[in-house]
Amino acid sequence: MLESGAGSGFLPGHFSSVDTWSQRRPGVFCWGWEEGTGVSADPWAILFPVDRTLASCLLQDSMVRRVAVIGAGVSGLASIKCCLDEGLEPTCFERSEDIGGLWRYTDSMDGGRISVYRSVITNTSKEMSCFSDFPCPEDFPSFLPHGLLLEYFRMYSRHFDLLRHIRFRTTALSVRKRPDFATSGQWEVVTETNGIRESHVFDAVMVCTGHFQEPYLPLAFFPGIDTRFKGQYLHSQEYKDAGAFRGKRVLVVGIGNTGGDLSVELSRVAAKVFLSARSNTWVVSRVSDHGFPFDMVHTTRFNHFLDWLLPSAITKRIRFRKFNSWFNHANYGLASTKSSNFKIIINEELPFCLLSGTVVLKPKVRKFTESSAVFEDGTTEENIDVVLFATGYSFSFAFLEESVRSLFDDNRSLYKRIFPPQLEKPTLAIIGLVQLTGSVMVGAEMQARWVTGIFAGWNKLPPTCKMMADVLKKKPPVKRNPSERENLKLSFISYTDEIASCAGIKPSVLRLLLTDPRLALAVFFGPCTPYQYRLVGRGKWSGARDAILTQWQRTLKPLKTRVVDDSSNGSDSWCWMCLLALPVALTAGFLLSRHPWPGWSPRAGPQL
Repeated sequence: MLESGAGSGFLPGHFSSVDTWSQRRPGVFCWGWEEGTGVSADPWAILFPVDRTLASCLLQDSMVRRVAVIGAGVSGLASIKCCLDEGLEPTCFERSEDIGGLWRYTDSMDGGRISVYRSVITNTSKEMSCFSDFPCPEDFPSFLPHGLLLEYFRMYSRHFDLLRHIRFRTTALSVRKRPDFATSGQWEVVTETNGIRESHVFDAVMVCTGHFQEPYLPLAFFPGIDTRFKGQYLHSQEYKDAGAFRGKRVLVVGIGNTGGDLSVELSRVAAKVFLSARSNTWVVSRVSDHGFPFDMVHTTRFNHFLDWLLPSAITKRIRFRKFNSWFNHANYGLASTKSSNFKIIINEELPFCLLSGTVVLKPKVRKFTESSAVFEDGTTEENIDVVLFATGYSFSFAFLEESVRSLFDDNRSLYKRIFPPQLEKPTLAIIGLVQLTGSVMVGAEMQARWVTGIFAGWNKLPPTCKMMADVLKKKPPVKRNPSERENLKLSFISYTDEIASCAGIKPSVLRLLLTDPRLALAVFFGPCTPYQYRLVGRGKWSGARDAILTQWQRTLKPLKTRVVDDSSNGSDSWCWMCLLALPVALTAGFLLSRHPWPGWSPRAGPQL
């Protein structure tokens, strides 16, 4: 296991101050930050830092110290650790008896707690999903069953001594602004432990309950399901394993990742499984070219650069062609290359289940009768025993006071999907309420790093008017159906780079090309692993470079249980090819930024 360094990454030095926060974190310098960017306004300060004791003292009046963290899932654990890195004092309230959130599997549904089903395996690989300064063990497989992922969370918690900051079996009942919130930014948090209520005052609150909070069961869109249908219907939240469905005819409604997984699993024991889909869906496998994880092959800065460089019509055609190279989706009734609205799910087995007839794909359900389902194409399936709704989740944050909760109806109402911009003080952050094309774990940690930097005074938010303008610019005017997750889904690299830029921790490929060409090639052409965000800035980790250069070895290590002789190795020629291609790509980006064609904007592209 690579060791982690939680240092600031600045040049060494000390200052004396009566400020206890400064005493706890010697060697930290302050300088003028450019508003809203988290980047030094004076580049010479990086080379010649100045002891800014006075600035530290001035910040003391508004400095956040005590932080409440609601929830000890992946977002909560990352938030606790980031608070500690910034010298803050976190207290985490977790209503269950253990860490892990929904990834801690349980057979029961105690207190309405949501957990994964028994057979679940991660959709994103370990290298693309781990915490940025704590790689997964090399002997762990690339895609983790929930038990191994929970063990990784335990290792992370032990390594950074997080458990002592968590109060288990403690429910956050309410989070309310203090009467003097406009000046203090403080919150009153009421909790309950074993029937005993307590009131606490915190300088800031990080809500880490995610977006899998309440099952979304849209019965109103399915006439007859709750009035005429004689069979059983339930939400996928209640599903644990396939045993209870043996020999039954099951209709699964919804073709997201969960709907696809459950259809495949049920097909092994059910008499028949029908899968109702209302949207065009492309199915991809976790196993990509040459047997490597799909996300490691395709989530690269080079591919992101091409998406920015090429017209969207061309990139969409390339993507559809790639999807259809596995199997023709139109032949299976899943998707057409002419479709403009579509979703992508991860599932290796669904195409074979459709091909073998153990799963039958159906269009949207129009209505239910006593024992059948009538679909919008006029077809009917008789003798349906169970309807399983894989229709997603909604969120409400019932513990937040109404005046705060009303400020946002979804994450698009939040600045950078994190901060309610209308608050007088930016001391409330919603962590993990985002769905990315990659791992949400990485996105949540990135959010927590930026937020705790703001709480500690190192980063600043722009004025409220600018935050509101940014929110309105990115929020569509039409409110979508809560079951549609597109309102949450964002490009993994675009979003993490955006937050990293705000926090001043985004790596520069151009600078790396001049100082460390080998690393630059790995960063630009290789997978965009979270270690890239530990190369520079606050929280810089000395092991980040080695973690990037050895990520493929850790991916292949679990497969080396039987070694075969394969002397052919084209890695040297590939490295030379990448070395030649990188300057060409960077030059093309520079020229296009100087001489854009009509309708093309360099602001939308990646900053290298």
